[in-house]
Amino acid sequence: MPNNIMGCDTAAIQLNPVIASSFNAHYYEPIPSSRYLFRSDEFWRGLDRWKDIDAELFLNHLWQEKNAITSVAALGDLIKNRISTAFLRDIEEGHQLAPMSIRLTPYVLSLIDWDNPFLDPLRRQFLPLASEKLVDHPMLKLDPMGEQNDSPAPGLTHRYPDRVLFLATNVCPVYCRYCTRSYAVGLDTDVVTKQKINAPGERWEPAFRYIEANSSVEDVVISGGDAYRLKARQITEIGERLLDIPHVRRMRFATKGLAVLPMKVQSDHDWTDAISRLSDRARKMGKSIAIHTHFNHPNEITAITAKALGILYERGVEVRNQAVILRGVNNSKQAMHRLNECLAYLNVRPYYCFQGDMIQGVETLRTSICDSIELEKATRGLIAGHNTPHFIVDLPGGGGKRDIHSYDYYDKQLGVAVYRAPAVKKDKLFLYCDPLHALSPESQALWINPESRVQLLDDVLKSAK
Repeated sequence: MPNNIMGCDTAAIQLNPVIASSFNAHYYEPIPSSRYLFRSDEFWRGLDRWKDIDAELFLNHLWQEKNAITSVAALGDLIKNRISTAFLRDIEEGHQLAPMSIRLTPYVLSLIDWDNPFLDPLRRQFLPLASEKLVDHPMLKLDPMGEQNDSPAPGLTHRYPDRVLFLATNVCPVYCRYCTRSYAVGLDTDVVTKQKINAPGERWEPAFRYIEANSSVEDVVISGGDAYRLKARQITEIGERLLDIPHVRRMRFATKGLAVLPMKVQSDHDWTDAISRLSDRARKMGKSIAIHTHFNHPNEITAITAKALGILYERGVEVRNQAVILRGVNNSKQAMHRLNECLAYLNVRPYYCFQGDMIQGVETLRTSICDSIELEKATRGLIAGHNTPHFIVDLPGGGGKRDIHSYDYYDKQLGVAVYRAPAVKKDKLFLYCDPLHALSPESQALWINPESRVQLLDDVLKSAK
């Protein structure tokens, strides 16, 4: 049995001295515990191409970036000796139907259990299979949040009174297949021609000027894409510019990087120093800077992760996690509990747990509202409240974030919930629809038929009012 099941586990896993010697000598290290002996073997050697790669090279972020897999053909060449021809064909056909292009680091690819890839929680997050594709709900969209409708400047979304979302880049260290910005992030695919959202340089200036001119904006989320792909000088440029705006009090740099490229914190000293300096300066100004990262499953957490998070913790950089509820990945009490307790142990606050967005092309990963509420009930109370995430639905159509159980009306048989968001868009009703696979054949037929769908929606809105 692979020794990475549930992210860590047995006392038999000891810290590999080769890996240990590759880390900076000075960092915060949690007190050892048999429950938190994170995977520390040289797991990447299980793939033929990397069997001779030593720890020093594997732990270099530049090597990881250079050797990232960016095509299905390259992936097939990498894993062909570990999977069947039929499974590789399944991946190839799956990507022809996917809204996201492929980009994966050697770190992530090496953590996938290639002896059982169909059920592996990391494979499910990044690599679609044609055989698992399900029919899309007719209400799904590529931009379900309607971010472009609330954009006063290129790359900027202003939805909440005191917060803006600043999309500083459109690239990431990896591409998640369920990405809420599959309409813009990554390369064009067979089914999606990407919209352009932002790029460094002069195209940032309108966003900066808008924030400067709006004194109600106190909180800025720097995302994209992924803040991990911003260079140190760009992190500094954005951070310093925003800190110099008197009314901006809080900044959040959003990145999946800590889950998929944790060694960057150790080997890219300029990037880590830039975040640390901004955090120190913000604190002296009575302001705050945090990293919002994105772990979904405990298998993503290794000894390498622990070292990276330890460095950030020692430097006083706050890290919070935003997970997404994904069917077959973390929609069990065991997986969600283990994820949250491992993050809490590493001083990462489990902040949000999002209901899967209503995005086209990834219906197999979505869960129903009622199932997610049951997951919340099962999870709450297992660890301290401040380390229990808020279970949230980000409302389609730009309603913003609401507690998942705060709907005004929910028809479980039809799989549709109605929410209000009066502080964001007064008097508007927002609908979240459960995936078709969670409904009876009769209810599915009502949604699929255009005429009955119109009547269904009309009846639901009347009931909600």
